[in-house]
This record gives sequence, C-alpha cells and structure tokens, in this order.
Amino acid sequence: MTENHPLLKAIKPVVDAVGATIVPADDREASDVPLNWEGTVVGAVRMPPLHGALDRLIDTVEAELGGPLPALSREDKQRAVRLLDERGAFILRRAVEDVADAMGVSRITIYNYLNAIHR
Repeated sequence: MTENHPLLKAIKPVVDAVGATIVPADDREASDVPLNWEGTVVGAVRMPPLHGALDRLIDTVEAELGGPLPALSREDKQRAVRLLDERGAFILRRAVEDVADAMGVSRITIYNYLNAIHR
C-alpha cells in the first residue's frame, strides 16, 4: 500500500472519523472493505470492533459540538441525541442508559428527545 495514493489520501479523514484503519491490500481480511482504483485494489478499510463504538460516537459528537455532553446546553444535548441517533448509536444495547449517564440526564430525558426527533 502506498500511503500517497490519491484514493487513500482522500478517504483518510473519513476513515479516521469513524475509528477505522486503512490496511495494505495484501493484508486485507474477508471483513475488510476493499478500495478499488481503476480495477486494482490499493488498500482496504478495516472497521473498528463494536466494543467501544458508543464511546467513539460520543467522542465524535462532543468534538463536533465543542464540549463534553454534560456541559452542553439543553438545545445542544438535543442536537447530540439527534446526531447519535442518525449515526445508529441507539441500536446498541444499553445505549439510552449509557448516553443518559454520559450526558448527566435521565433515561426519560433521552427517550423524550428521541420521541421529539421521530414525530
């Protein structure tokens, strides 16, 4: 894998943002996503394990909103829940409880935010 390949350079910010890694084409595994450039596999994306996925999602949202979840305004907490929901956080087991704990609010508050989003 040549790290200077234009495809690899172009997708690196996205790969980093989702916590994945780029691996050399020769080291790819069946679960990796091959990166084809003009018919040649130039590398592959290896997705991160689900363990810690919610923490990574929360870290990303905190970075986007400019602070830790407990310190956010009510409106920003609602935005955080919307972003987490859009990114699939709430399909993970115990996500509502874990997000509520991370945010310093009750589970009911998170459910209320989710209900408002899905109306």
